[in-house]
Amino acid sequence: MKSAIASLTQLESMRGTSVQSDWRTVSQEAIGHFADVTHDHQWIHIDPVRAASESPYRTTVAHGFFTLSLLPTLLSECLTFRCEMVLNYGFDRIRFIGPVPSGSRIRGTFTLEDVQPAGEGAATLTWHAEVAVDGAERPVLAATWLQRAYF
Repeated sequence: MKSAIASLTQLESMRGTSVQSDWRTVSQEAIGHFADVTHDHQWIHIDPVRAASESPYRTTVAHGFFTLSLLPTLLSECLTFRCEMVLNYGFDRIRFIGPVPSGSRIRGTFTLEDVQPAGEGAATLTWHAEVAVDGAERPVLAATWLQRAYF
């Protein structure tokens, strides 16, 4: 069930709590759109025929930054923030641990590690974020993600 966060008190009570998104498929079409937007057209991402014969994964794979860019969407499947705004504040750590093959299913797991006051009605949120591929033994992405929430 999706939780609604409407106050700093609610956030404080979530410290140490993990939430998990639903599974979603990473399609070749989405990978191609990301390649177009970022002008990163490496064959490992966009050429399924070449990837089938030359890639160690035997298929195309999503850009690491594409997977990273899905974090806000994956978190929004778990939580709704009922506040003035929530901004990305940066990352303290990002690791691209493994590939996200085209057509695979991914999901995000987010643990709220810290909530620090950042002025009246605001807080900096520190999330441990992981993205998993269905069937993989370990996460494909791990990050310490910072957000600024304004209530």
